Amino acid sequence: MKTVLSESRRFTFDERIKRASEFKNLFKNGKRVSVVGAKLFYLPNNLKFNRIGFPLPRGFGNAVERNRAKRFSREIFRNLKSYLNTGYDMLFLVYPPAEKDSFHSRCDQFQTLCKKAGLLK
Repeated sequence: MKTVLSESRRFTFDERIKRASEFKNLFKNGKRVSVVGAKLFYLPNNLKFNRIGFPLPRGFGNAVERNRAKRFSREIFRNLKSYLNTGYDMLFLVYPPAEKDSFHSRCDQFQTLCKKAGLLK
């Protein structure tokens, strides 16, 4: 039996930052907070929901590692978005880990960054 996620738990297409110009604007004008291994750029977006992008620095492992890092990041955002203040564009930039990458370490990083930025409710 298939369960249907409520709309608030889904990571919809509208919640993604897609354009290169939007990424550049966030990198250039966004406020930033950082922890070891990750950085969060954010700006108000005048919308009733948050949008997020997951850029990776050049040289971030092979395709498997890049896809895993983005998959972890999307899942973390999907699970925590109901605890975030709305109306922000965000970029969650992660760096290659020194040791094995884990979902829990990325989750802790994202929560810490959001807390530092004042984005948690």
